[in-house]
Amino acid sequence: MRKTLVALTLTCLAGSSAAEEIGSVSTKFKLMGPNDKIVVEVFQDEDLPGIACYLSRAKTGGVSGAVGVAEDTSDASLECVQIGPVQLTDDIRSGKQDGEQVFKKRTSLLTKTMQVVRFYDAPRNAVVYLTYSDRIIEGSPKNSVSAVAIQPWPNAAAPAKSK
Repeated sequence: MRKTLVALTLTCLAGSSAAEEIGSVSTKFKLMGPNDKIVVEVFQDEDLPGIACYLSRAKTGGVSGAVGVAEDTSDASLECVQIGPVQLTDDIRSGKQDGEQVFKKRTSLLTKTMQVVRFYDAPRNAVVYLTYSDRIIEGSPKNSVSAVAIQPWPNAAAPAKSK
């Protein structure tokens, strides 16, 4: 039983997507352990590398936060921007990948995650990103959305034309 719990914990901790921390600010002083913070991170959509998303989220400090057992709140904000040329795949363009998870971060030891999913708005040629938090049993209605209108990129190679 104990080995199973340790293996499950390690698997859950390893499941976090990579994001680069840009910075953070303290929001609440903690006498023991790190302060509560708002952390700003950036990640890129692996399927659309010309888009970067900036996520600000709450991070619980204190002793429980320092050892990784605290549960972060569901508060988050999201802003995505075009940083290079964007080539939509056929699956994205057709809507087959609507709701596709592009980022996931564990916000408690076992049961809670914050994730970002992607949708394509074809009439406006825009990619829409939604962040929300969920748990195994009950999620949170707190969410944030960001839309990126796909623009032509200067000096980008034109896609090959098929005959």
